[in-house]
Amino acid sequence: MTTTRAAVLREVGRPTSLETLAVAEPRAGEVRVRMLASGVCHSDLHVRDGEWPRPTPIVMGHEGAGVVEAVGPGVTTLAIGQPVALSWLVPCGTCRSCRAGRPWACPDSPSFRHRMPDGATVMATDDGEPVLSYCGIGTMAGAAVVPVEAAIALPGGVDPAVAALIGCCVSTGVGAVLKTAEVPAGATVAIIGLGGVGLSCVMGAALAGAARIVAIDRVGSKLDVARLVGATDGLVATDDRAATIEALRDLTDGGPDFAFEAIGRVATVELAIECLPLGGTAVLVGMTPFEARASFAVYPLVDGSRRILGSNYGFADPATDFPRYAALHLAGRLPVDRLIDRRIALDDLETAFDRLRAGDGLRQVVVFD
Repeated sequence: MTTTRAAVLREVGRPTSLETLAVAEPRAGEVRVRMLASGVCHSDLHVRDGEWPRPTPIVMGHEGAGVVEAVGPGVTTLAIGQPVALSWLVPCGTCRSCRAGRPWACPDSPSFRHRMPDGATVMATDDGEPVLSYCGIGTMAGAAVVPVEAAIALPGGVDPAVAALIGCCVSTGVGAVLKTAEVPAGATVAIIGLGGVGLSCVMGAALAGAARIVAIDRVGSKLDVARLVGATDGLVATDDRAATIEALRDLTDGGPDFAFEAIGRVATVELAIECLPLGGTAVLVGMTPFEARASFAVYPLVDGSRRILGSNYGFADPATDFPRYAALHLAGRLPVDRLIDRRIALDDLETAFDRLRAGDGLRQVVVFD
């Protein structure tokens, strides 16, 4: 029997517990991945703090990478030892979105039930209590059994911490720019919020050839990192939204063609919409608590032909996009490593959540021995 150490959430709003769990052997269509890295994402914090209701007990984590350790019967697309990044969304393959080639819009993904596609769980305590896996992958554990569709082969030579971020924040941010908004070369772009997703939006805008990329955050040190990954300008936001908008308009000749909100707060969502010039587009990338509602003036939105786009997972098709982003990273065009400011042990997870809650730092990554 395989066992692993995992971060388990048993009660929302309470600290995770580090437990040794039994891991099932992979069945047909499944693989076991030895985890090497797991990002600490704001989505994990939403679950930890109860802002996104999820069933418990559940192994935390949805942004991970590792190597294939075992394969189930009939699995031929992956081999033992293959480095992989994990996708937190496994499409059902039969709904109209999947049939239309939009896996990110699948409403019936088994990932939403935090189980295998047939409803099975793959983690259990010593006394046989089943434990769910967040998004069906539960990356904050030393090992995970996942559907083969969730394990995306990557080229060799990619740092596992980088590969983990490609599995969520990089695909979310870069894809929001390149795939959701389809930002054209020469456009002016603003990115509000410079965590892992926001900085990935900055990198995406640089890849798109945007002429002006304004990075916005309350923390001045994050603007320095944004410049390193492609921003042309930095703007420190204040509580005075009108002053922030005025400064942004001064930098972008009247307002950005595209404003990306990458925090998931009502105030910044409204800022992204309000700063738009005629014909501008607000792209909402950050995920708010479930009950959050934002407002905007309808007349100027319609009269000015402005748009609001929602971007889930950067419209990712993981099987295609993960290797593409990995290749761009290896070619030096996607400096994902600059997003990582701390590599931590699983024991440090609650401290990492505290830092994330306070908006301190960039991306933290759990690394496994």
